[in-house]
Amino acid sequence: MEFSVEGKFNLEVNTNEIDSRIAQIRGLALSRLGDTDKLKACFGSIDLTTLNTTDTKKRGRNFAEKVNSFAVDFPEMPNVAAICVYPTLVSAVKENLNVKGVKVASVAAGFPSSQTFLEIKLAECRMAIEQGADEIDVVIPVGSFLEGDLYYVFNEVKQIKEVAGETHVKVILETGALPSLSDIKLASFLSMEGGADFIKTSTGKLEPAATPEAVYVMCTAIKEFYEKTNRRVGIKPAGGVVSSSEALVYYTIVEQVLGSPWLSPDLFRLGASRLANNLLSDIYGRAVSYF
Repeated sequence: MEFSVEGKFNLEVNTNEIDSRIAQIRGLALSRLGDTDKLKACFGSIDLTTLNTTDTKKRGRNFAEKVNSFAVDFPEMPNVAAICVYPTLVSAVKENLNVKGVKVASVAAGFPSSQTFLEIKLAECRMAIEQGADEIDVVIPVGSFLEGDLYYVFNEVKQIKEVAGETHVKVILETGALPSLSDIKLASFLSMEGGADFIKTSTGKLEPAATPEAVYVMCTAIKEFYEKTNRRVGIKPAGGVVSSSEALVYYTIVEQVLGSPWLSPDLFRLGASRLANNLLSDIYGRAVSYF
């Protein structure tokens, strides 16, 4: 079945304009490195993540316990937004996490390649939610997208969201595998049309991962989608976001393109495993290795 968002959304991308805006945003972000409030806002948007082949339930419990004690050890800091793990660790995190407001997120649906049968993807999402996941992170079927089967991409996201119901679905575009910024914009609209609550750059398993250019284009798509549907979709730069300066670039892109309503964990996340300690070190002006 043919499917297209052309005519409904603007798929054009002006690379010269994007380069100019990114240069301006980098300058503004650099000037904010000493702004503790903005660094704290970035920290409070982190999805604290462990996605290793060697992960154990003990590691899931330890992650939860670290987050539990963080509010005691750093009472002036916001906590992270979520703990993100594989489906088999969800129950271990859920049973040991006792901090209000911190979500349990699970990758699912054949993560990270999305190369399995739709029925298995739906079952895995359902099972992760049954184990206690508040959010699921799924990857679009990139192969189908590259073959031009846009309806399949849209329909898969739609079916996953139908299974998830009120559980938030973050749809990963794997932007580094898409040929152009125009393709990233198209994938953004397909995912949002399918019901995505967030769109996310990357799994962190491929290079390049998150880039300012990709996130800028995704934010412009989110803005247009909101203007036409009145539905706010969140944005999650993920993959290779390590330093405070990188986090501030993404924070500033969201601020400049989408505005302050998006600058909360409800609509802005940073997918990172090493960023938390680097932000803490820059906030406190000393080396901090808490997580």
